[in-house]
Amino acid sequence: MLPDYEFELCLTHDVDRPYKGLQAPYYALADRDPKHLSSLLPGVNPWWQFEEIMELEESLGVRSAFYFLQEESIFRKSPAKWLAPRYWVEHLGRYDLFDTDILDVLHDLDDGGWEVGLHGSYDSYDDPEALREQKAALEAALGHRIRGGRQHHLNRADSTWKHHADIGLEYDASLGSSTDCGFQHGYEVKRPFDDDFLVFPLTAMDIAVPDPGTEFDRAWETCENLLAEAAANDAVMTVLWHPRMFAEEFPGHRRLYRRLIEAAISMGAWVGPPADLADRIAPPNRRPAGAAGLRRT
Repeated sequence: MLPDYEFELCLTHDVDRPYKGLQAPYYALADRDPKHLSSLLPGVNPWWQFEEIMELEESLGVRSAFYFLQEESIFRKSPAKWLAPRYWVEHLGRYDLFDTDILDVLHDLDDGGWEVGLHGSYDSYDDPEALREQKAALEAALGHRIRGGRQHHLNRADSTWKHHADIGLEYDASLGSSTDCGFQHGYEVKRPFDDDFLVFPLTAMDIAVPDPGTEFDRAWETCENLLAEAAANDAVMTVLWHPRMFAEEFPGHRRLYRRLIEAAISMGAWVGPPADLADRIAPPNRRPAGAAGLRRT
């Protein structure tokens, strides 16, 4: 797509659970390992991996996008949903965009050249008012407008992209799978309305590749094959690595992510966040005022 590069690799992170907290008892029971309970102690938070990811990407000369979630309280939903375990899981994992630590990391990312975007709440894919409120909250916390994002759990309806466009988002990255890797939705970004609104199909999510903690060679083979396919087809390849997967309890993921980026750079790829790529491929006469320039590796 870009004439100076073999293909494009977009790096993204969905910020679902920056605090392990109440997830610790679940993992302690599931893994039969009481060490997980240490996350309940004050000051212990293994899933807070922002600084580590920034350091890793900085060392490789690249940037990525972090999509922040403003999940609604279960008590704002209909009483019928109060009986569904899924909504309690989402409710108990909520975090506040205006918490001091979250605010600090939002601005650290933004000041450092990383993209900050919206991770629409579980039901917001078909609730334009909720999306509008969440976008406004994130922009208030950040101090300026955001460009795009991805829906939580990749939830999507026929109307989702229209909702995104109507509230002023320029792109969506929800089209894809949490179980399968590949270019099932083609090799290029999509323009569903034949205008400047873009869709970046998801090529690979961390939990869809073989577990690099136990099968690193298989995991790398999967990524290597995707990179080769991207290069052969001048593709836009988009990957999602959740920040918690960089923690020590998920061995191999940090190493695999680094190797993926290093290989892409060595193959002549452009690497960066979706908004930066959108700037390069958007028609110049329609490029938003003040848009950041392309970051090269």
